[in-house]
Amino acid sequence: MKFKQVFLTATAATFFLSNVALADTGAPVFMSPDWANNLCDAWNHATDLTTGLAGGWVHNDGGKGYKTLKVADSICTKSAPVELQISFKDGKAICIYGGALKAGDMNYGVDYSMWATTKNWQNMGSPMTAMMFGRLNFQGPKIEAMSNMGPFGAFLHLVAQVPGSVDYCPPVGQGT
Repeated sequence: MKFKQVFLTATAATFFLSNVALADTGAPVFMSPDWANNLCDAWNHATDLTTGLAGGWVHNDGGKGYKTLKVADSICTKSAPVELQISFKDGKAICIYGGALKAGDMNYGVDYSMWATTKNWQNMGSPMTAMMFGRLNFQGPKIEAMSNMGPFGAFLHLVAQVPGSVDYCPPVGQGT
């Protein structure tokens, strides 16, 4: 067996075993309302988000008092989009809600929708590269996002850091 094949086999085994371990530990299903609640808590402990987005970004809320971030897995039909609501509190951009999607019509002058495959969420890399190569799909105020690329990238990486079971959704081509 060639090195590349051995490496890919080992990587796939590690990915599979880490997903089994997540399921065994009782981690919530990735992109479930419970997982989104944990993502909200993680946001509130991430200084680069709470202070990095406390300026103009969080205040651009269309007058509703919070920004909505809709996050979804683009291939797994077993997970619905989830939502975070970010509000200005005590001088910080604080997540005040993480859970099931509540937003009706999104205001893409202030709010964001992001979707990617489970695999791409777990291995996002640079946000600009992910968007350029279609690994991350995005709708919302693009200039605002570009001017906050550091915190935006921190959020994308946070998605992969919050434990979540992904064994409920088979890889593409193996059914749903």
